[in-house]
Amino acid sequence: MKEIFKKYSKKQLIKISLIGIIAGIICGLFSSGGGLVFVLAFSAFLGLDAKKARATAIMCMLPIISATTIIYGLNSNINYMLGIKCACGGIIGSVVGSFILSKTNDKCLNLFFIIFLVYCIIKMILK
Repeated sequence: MKEIFKKYSKKQLIKISLIGIIAGIICGLFSSGGGLVFVLAFSAFLGLDAKKARATAIMCMLPIISATTIIYGLNSNINYMLGIKCACGGIIGSVVGSFILSKTNDKCLNLFFIIFLVYCIIKMILK
């Protein structure tokens, strides 16, 4: 709980702000990926363990996704029925994923994450 009130130096605050800006730009451009940027940056640059990096990334994404959704909606780029249906499944999946996260050690979590990223890269190259 002490971490919530942790004081950050000016240099750390600049680094944290830049991470947020980069994640926001990626989310706005690609409609995803901002969470990946947060997880990697929180682990590599801020020293958070795997679970805290992922949980903090999810918390950061809510306002970013909300802002992006508003802009996409204003530009009539959303299929609302598809989005609502997928969101229902996504809520269930997020509960399951959160439970799995709490039961998985950091080493396995990082390995699964790397496998997932490599799979995505291969799929994108072959597409």
